[in-house]
Amino acid sequence: MNALESRLRAGCTALNLVLSDAQIQALLAYLALLQKWNKAYNLTAIRDPEQMLIKHLLDSLSITDLIEGSDFLDVGTGPGLPGIPLAIVFPQRQFALLDSNGKKTRFLIESKARLDLKNVSVHCQRIEDFERTQQFDGILSRAFSSLSDMAQACGPLLRESGYLYAMKGLYPEQELSQLPKHFIVKRYHSLSVPGLDEARHLLLLVPDRAAFPV
Repeated sequence: MNALESRLRAGCTALNLVLSDAQIQALLAYLALLQKWNKAYNLTAIRDPEQMLIKHLLDSLSITDLIEGSDFLDVGTGPGLPGIPLAIVFPQRQFALLDSNGKKTRFLIESKARLDLKNVSVHCQRIEDFERTQQFDGILSRAFSSLSDMAQACGPLLRESGYLYAMKGLYPEQELSQLPKHFIVKRYHSLSVPGLDEARHLLLLVPDRAAFPV
């Protein structure tokens, strides 16, 4: 077992996440692909493999016990975060990965093929142009510009019982003060990412369905 695998297994244990050997190897294969493509396409500013593992893989996996439902949209997914790690952990759930950057979506398509992720679909679009007839149990984002923008753009794509899952660093007091009045924070969680000494939070936002008539 190499150092990265040992760190990943220890991180999963700290997150109370039980994965098969195949899932561990799939996560490591995704990390290796990300490292390889990053050299040519600059998919992430993080270069060190161990920091990639902590700040990308384990950060994404820190919400595994907090998401509910079977169909998810990962908005502004970039190189597939948190969507691809979650798709590996939850093969029975569907993950649509949305990003408008062509280089990043080409990487997503390659990752889907190499990892045989049948529960992943890739969409090279802006959220404003995404098909509004499809709705999701959850919409995820680690990189949306603001909670207000996420709420306005993604609210119509949620099912009746769905949530917006916004992953943030520090608790976003200022962004919350600018949240549209027809959205509320249903609940929030302080996240603990193994190996990361930085604040991380997950906010679950719920829209007033009356604000989005069909």
